[in-house]
Amino acid sequence: MLHLVRHGRPLVERGLMASAWELDPAGFDDIWRLRESGRLPGRARWFSSPEPKAVATAHLLTDGEVGIVDGLREHVRDTGDWLDDFDGTVRRAFAAPDVPAHEGWEPLAATRDRVVAVVHGLLDAHPGEDLVLVGHGTAWTLVAAELTGGPPDLERWSRLGMPDVISIG
Repeated sequence: MLHLVRHGRPLVERGLMASAWELDPAGFDDIWRLRESGRLPGRARWFSSPEPKAVATAHLLTDGEVGIVDGLREHVRDTGDWLDDFDGTVRRAFAAPDVPAHEGWEPLAATRDRVVAVVHGLLDAHPGEDLVLVGHGTAWTLVAAELTGGPPDLERWSRLGMPDVISIG
């Protein structure tokens, strides 16, 4: 089974790109609750996005090894701009995935192609094993759509907690 874990709550620093944000220590209890919830397998291969909030979440969720995989990083948003309508901008990205929804953002189709290829590679390399991938809500929404054959579930995306898990099996 595949478990896509969204990272814990970040410590938001305006002016700093979200890809560099650390975890907010005030949210550690939420991560520990997920660890104890039974929603994640006791034995699994663990991999994480290289972003600090994802790596830290993975290390709080497991005592085992965590492979860092660059291709699991979130939708690239190379801007320190603060967006008051972040949700609306992401929804525009889903509506027109071949064009950047904001200056400095990669087209969502590029994110999908990158992350889905990496996930397929990990699944192929570990057949029959449970995999836990720790990463990001937008990337996981794209992966879930691809693996289930449906459209991206933007309602689930908007409800994802920090942390949260999507299990596909």
